[in-house]
Amino acid sequence: MHTTVRTQIFRSAIPLCAAFLMGTTCLSSAMAQTFPTKPVRSVAPYSPGSGPDAVMRILSDRLSRSWGQQLVIDNKPGANGFIAIADAKRATPDGYTVLQVDNTHMALAPHLFKQLPYDPVKDFEPVAPVYFTNFFVVVAANSPWKDMGDLIKAAKAAPGDITYGSWGIGSVAHVGAAMLEAATDTKMVHVPFKDMGNVYTSVATGDIKWAFGTAATAGPMYQAKKVKFLAFAAPKRLPGYADVPTVSEAGGPAGFEVKTWVGLFAPTGTPKAAIDKMNADVGKVMATAEVKERLATFGFEPFVGAPGELTKAMERDSRMFSEIVKRAKISLD
Repeated sequence: MHTTVRTQIFRSAIPLCAAFLMGTTCLSSAMAQTFPTKPVRSVAPYSPGSGPDAVMRILSDRLSRSWGQQLVIDNKPGANGFIAIADAKRATPDGYTVLQVDNTHMALAPHLFKQLPYDPVKDFEPVAPVYFTNFFVVVAANSPWKDMGDLIKAAKAAPGDITYGSWGIGSVAHVGAAMLEAATDTKMVHVPFKDMGNVYTSVATGDIKWAFGTAATAGPMYQAKKVKFLAFAAPKRLPGYADVPTVSEAGGPAGFEVKTWVGLFAPTGTPKAAIDKMNADVGKVMATAEVKERLATFGFEPFVGAPGELTKAMERDSRMFSEIVKRAKISLD
């Protein structure tokens, strides 16, 4: 008798469960079709005019038109990105706040700081990869250095005297320079700036000797002949800058590379439908010929893929940065 009752209860529950699942699916589908119904805010630790900011403004223009809702860019530079990241972490996970960050925030920082005010894995969910880029070695236009060999010789001749700039302690530019020091057995002085643009102004005036920079961030001053590029930290030369040799070609360490990627993340708990919608729409924009051409002028390459591609990139880079930080003996605590 008890078995019969349980069977009847189970059979009665099937339609209810099916209705619940169908309702959940319908709600998810409806959100995917209507999202967004109000402006979306993109929080970023980058200053206006920086490379990541320039790309986000391209995305904002096209997504705002496609959505019929504004994608508002909220720049919050400083404090190693912690200000922007904390803001996004506190946001309601409803799909209307995204965080634009790079691999230094999501894969490098955990190896630099014993305590972080956020957990890249637990506090955020990947939304969409955006682009990746390599870096130039930037010096003043009147610098006596003609190649990487000259920079390295100067650093060896005056240990602790040659200065290099970055847009923050623990940034890819800082770690990249530490990698160069380790690879060349040199010791240089790090000068961090809050505003990325000030880095290259200081290089141009000679206040600091060199810095890593992209075609987007240092390119305008390069075109104005206020700075010059000694080398490109990549396996091959960059189209559009074919006259700039790789670090290896310019007398630097063989195979030396400094690279970063930028992606969008959302607070944990953000509806999957919203994430899927943003991922698809961002991917469509980044895959267009027009945007690819615009990115090429910055020296950037589109990074298009599912949210899981960001997870893979984080895991891969975390392993790489762990080894680099240990080898270069970098500690920020």
